[in-house]
Parts: sequence; C-alpha cells; structure tokens
Amino acid sequence: MEIKELNLSNIDHTIREEIIALYRQLSPGKKYQDLSQVLRADNGVYLIGGFQDGNLVGIASMTVYCVISGHKGWIEDVVVDNAYRGQGIGRKLIEYLLKYSREMNLTEVLLFTESYRTAARKLYENLGFRIKDSSIYVLKH
Repeated sequence: MEIKELNLSNIDHTIREEIIALYRQLSPGKKYQDLSQVLRADNGVYLIGGFQDGNLVGIASMTVYCVISGHKGWIEDVVVDNAYRGQGIGRKLIEYLLKYSREMNLTEVLLFTESYRTAARKLYENLGFRIKDSSIYVLKH
C-alpha cells in the first residue's frame, strides 16, 4: 500500500468523490464539508490516503494546532473501505500520522472514537493511545 498526502494540488474530481464515499461509510447520512475548505493551507488539516493498486482504500486526517498547553494533533475521520478492512490499513494510516506528529514535535495527539467502534478502539490502544479521564462536550449549531 502507498500512503500519500492529499491536498488541493494533487486531488482530482475522482479522488474527491472517493474521499466522500469513504467518509459516508464512516458516517452515513452525515453532512460533510467541501474539501476546498477543509484542505485550505491555513486550516491545519493534514489528510492522507492509502492507495492499493491505484485505488483509494483508506483515509485519515490530523489537525495540527497550538494552544497554551502545547502543540497538539487531533486525529479524525479514519476510515478504511469496507472491502479492505482487516488488512492492517487503518494501522498503517495511523502510524503514518504518528510519524508526522513526531516530525512536527507535537506534545500530544488526541483522537475521538465512538464507544461502539470496538475494532477501532482496540487498534488505538494497541498503538499506545489511552483513554483520558475527561469528558467531551458538544454544542451543535
């Protein structure tokens, strides 16, 4: 599998559609943001794609930001195509993002996953992530 950074200069219409199709597998029925907005240079989003035989089979993103408590990364939207799950692709995508986080000297990498996503939770724990004793509050507009 080949992993590539996906940005506005290297994704065409087909890749955009494949990204959205993958996202819909993760969150069916949920609205998604236009990739032109997500991948703006000033947005801090690092999006990667895993390609197998020229096909996009997985995506993952990490937003990098700096706050008083440190220079951090937030991993989101990790999804592997249903037909390719169980082949270690998700692990490779996360490992790639973690390598990038070390290169960026991030002090902390966070992620969120739903409690029912047991395979994802096991993967994250195997990669060294631990459940943080805190709560996430959401206010939707």
